Amino acid sequence: MKSAPAIHAEGMTVSELNNAVKAAYAPVLSSSSIITVDVSNFLKPFFTVLGQATKPGQYELRADTSVSEGIAVAGGLLPTAKTQILLYHKGSGQWVMADKLNLQDILNRKHLDRDANLQPGDMIFIPEKGITNFRKYVPYSLNLSTYSQQTPY
Repeated sequence: MKSAPAIHAEGMTVSELNNAVKAAYAPVLSSSSIITVDVSNFLKPFFTVLGQATKPGQYELRADTSVSEGIAVAGGLLPTAKTQILLYHKGSGQWVMADKLNLQDILNRKHLDRDANLQPGDMIFIPEKGITNFRKYVPYSLNLSTYSQQTPY
């Protein structure tokens, strides 16, 4: 049996894929042949937010979404969050690219060009402030009565 060349379907709609398959098989099949494409198992594009977000998790990537918008979708930053965040993007093969972004600069309109658009599979990691890590190991609540001098009346 003859076969058609491989078709790269990523990014195509079902209608576009159906037309591409018809065009690829045109030399092999008769013009009266019926070809139908049915997508039965489709993984919707997503991005992931980890770390010091109000609602960390995996979110559907529905449209052009920037990193700051992605963080907003995840409920924003916790008070313990650093504003220096990491964006991980899958490169070719096994490679992953990491980009450090200063969210404070982006939100203050200093570097709006650094607010990258998310790609399917991207991961935003929001680290914890260093002082927060430190506070886990050192008691920091002050009992002011301990430090006040009692004056005799």
